[in-house]
Amino acid sequence: MEREGFVRMGEEILDIALEQILREKIQTSLNVTREFSDADIWKEIDRVLLEEGPKNQMTVRSRSFYRKRLFDSLRRLDVLQELVEDDTVTEIMVNGPFQIFLERDGKMELWSGRFSSRERLEDVIQQIVSRVNRAVNTASPIVDARLPDGSRVNAVLPPVAPDGPILTIRKFPAEPIRMETLIRWGSISREAAEFLEILVESGYNLLISGGTGSGKTTFLNALSEYIPSDERIITIEDSLELQIQGIPNLVRMETRHANAEGEGAVTIRDLIRTALRMRPTRLIVGEVRGAEALDMLQAFNTGHDGSLSTAHANSPEDMLSRLETMVLMAGELPLAAIRQQIASSVEILVHLGRVRGGRRRVLSVVEVEGYEEGEIRTQPLFQYEEAEEKLAPAGNPLRRIRKMELAGDEGNRKRLQELLAVCHSVDPV
Repeated sequence: MEREGFVRMGEEILDIALEQILREKIQTSLNVTREFSDADIWKEIDRVLLEEGPKNQMTVRSRSFYRKRLFDSLRRLDVLQELVEDDTVTEIMVNGPFQIFLERDGKMELWSGRFSSRERLEDVIQQIVSRVNRAVNTASPIVDARLPDGSRVNAVLPPVAPDGPILTIRKFPAEPIRMETLIRWGSISREAAEFLEILVESGYNLLISGGTGSGKTTFLNALSEYIPSDERIITIEDSLELQIQGIPNLVRMETRHANAEGEGAVTIRDLIRTALRMRPTRLIVGEVRGAEALDMLQAFNTGHDGSLSTAHANSPEDMLSRLETMVLMAGELPLAAIRQQIASSVEILVHLGRVRGGRRRVLSVVEVEGYEEGEIRTQPLFQYEEAEEKLAPAGNPLRRIRKMELAGDEGNRKRLQELLAVCHSVDPV
């Protein structure tokens, strides 16, 4: 354990008091009435370290360490910058200024670094939210935002968080993870990936479900590889996270929170309705959480074949139940009408989760067959086998082949037929 006032940062020991003194000297010497470039900040840091730093007490390596630390605290995310730059870290969880957890390889661990004070953590939070035109304060203590690299951010301030500000950062790779990579990692079998490729190309509506951190957004990005490049795609998100590639005619839209007076909010529902007037071929809704589920289903069912979305759920069956609940948030509708709408709109459910060791896997691919006798009927197409640790075909043929017939897509029908035969499915189409 380090002495009080000192924190181990990798191979170096950070003197919190010294860092604070040096930072204050730099801030005092800077003219707050003008904007400074990064080069100006580096120059001033070098001057303070040379002229006002502790004499003969810093090695070259130690001076380089403090130089970066000071720049990170002034222009970046302070102590968290090291974790943001570490590609092996997938999630950062800050429980107040003095306790930071991280996730690496699916496992959580306590990190040795910490903020020098609660004020420094609050400054970092304000810095993050101000970049994306969001606000967080005691009157509105919860905010969702993002970093410039697309990482998802959630912050909660006191009094809602009595032990100090809470900051959670979900990191995303700089380059989107492709389906081939997921196959190599064992997240999905090649047969299932090829099967989904056919369905996406043919315009089937897919809904991806899973728990928090199961990889829904990553998988949605990977699936988007299969969208034909000549289509017009509109993405709708609460906070921009999707990394859709290879689509020239791509329109991205993001919600806007209300201002301090409670005005000016633009919701997912508003964006879906607007998107329908923008001649999309497909809609991609980043995630549905509430009443917007009704608008999403209506969009899926009004000529926008091949649309995609994600939602939180513990199983495909739970996903259908949650959809019913979310649609009911939009108004009092007969349950039978809701189920009919779901059955006609959503054709394929892909469920993701974590298995032993924290690894993310596709656990099932389910076809929504239709609505019958008051219930939504489904059948599994692929199921994850725990003993074999792989996604295997369930032995059921795809029944909803109408879209391929209407499109006259003989090539896809033939590929599907061959694939089902390889997978030992019965009654190939």
